[in-house]
Amino acid sequence: MPMTSFRRWPSPRQLFGSSRSLVTIVLSVGLAIAPSQAATVVGTFNDWTLYSNTSAAGKICFLASTPFATEPANLKRDPALLYISAWPSDGVKSEVSVKLGFPVKKAPDPAANIIGPTPASFKLFAKDDRVWVADATQELKLLEAMKKSTKLTVQATSERGTAVTDTYSLAGLTAALQAFAAGCP
Repeated sequence: MPMTSFRRWPSPRQLFGSSRSLVTIVLSVGLAIAPSQAATVVGTFNDWTLYSNTSAAGKICFLASTPFATEPANLKRDPALLYISAWPSDGVKSEVSVKLGFPVKKAPDPAANIIGPTPASFKLFAKDDRVWVADATQELKLLEAMKKSTKLTVQATSERGTAVTDTYSLAGLTAALQAFAAGCP
């Protein structure tokens, strides 16, 4: 699918300033990102935090989570964040994306893998340090699978050739998505 059909979420640097200030904020609130004046924390649901921002461009909402495990563990990079985003004014209700914190090699294809009772794998496409679901028709299937599972891994290869696997907890995601739907219709 052409990348022009996707709405691109601003990078955390655009929302929160420099990556150094984001790291400081992340560490100061127990690994849940906390934006400065640009976005407001609406709620925290186990390993997920719901944010909202209203501006002249309209309302933007997003859920964010950080990985609880990374392989290789000593990887030097910017913070990784898994997002579920909505722009109600544009009709976008739940776009899944991941900021990996390093430039991503396009081949082999990055993947999101559901770990749990019903394992599934979803092909992702990369641009710079971000990945999105490659087939937009699979996005809702990914979200449904995430709600039924306990973990999600995101696998990608850096431009330097390092294979990276981030593991995210899905604890609290269903409650977070309910609040997300209610707060960002």
